[in-house]
Amino acid sequence: MAPRVADGDGVRRTALGSAFHQEETMAESENYKKGTEIRRKLMGEKYAEQMNKSVYADPMMQKFGDYAREAVFGMLWSRPGLDLKTRALICVVSDTAQARWPELKIHLRMARNQGWTEDELAEALLHMGGYVGLPSVREAMLTAKEVFEEMRHEK
Repeated sequence: MAPRVADGDGVRRTALGSAFHQEETMAESENYKKGTEIRRKLMGEKYAEQMNKSVYADPMMQKFGDYAREAVFGMLWSRPGLDLKTRALICVVSDTAQARWPELKIHLRMARNQGWTEDELAEALLHMGGYVGLPSVREAMLTAKEVFEEMRHEK
């Protein structure tokens, strides 16, 4: 298959020799549709809409959001072999190991929405102390405290 290139208009084109042939728009692709549904399931309807209206309302970030829905949520999160709950925990662990605090906020929310309890997530973070160091775990615990409080107030 020829490489696909996204243009500024959101239409994906395939390079065939020197010509570009128009393909379906990203929003029409099956992976995009599947990714949009998985993202809503993980984040929750209200939070996903809030993100769409704030972070992803900007044209630059909308491009990123579209790509993430199609490639990350539509292809990666929908692979067989692991359930969404396990994948969410993997993201929490990965974010903590890499000190990615903004992403950790999102992934902690996803993990809670997939059924992980606050205590289970706290224990997973504490377990990481011996592997990634206490300063990172401390920051992750503070981030978790903030996210859990936000989620409690949303109910």
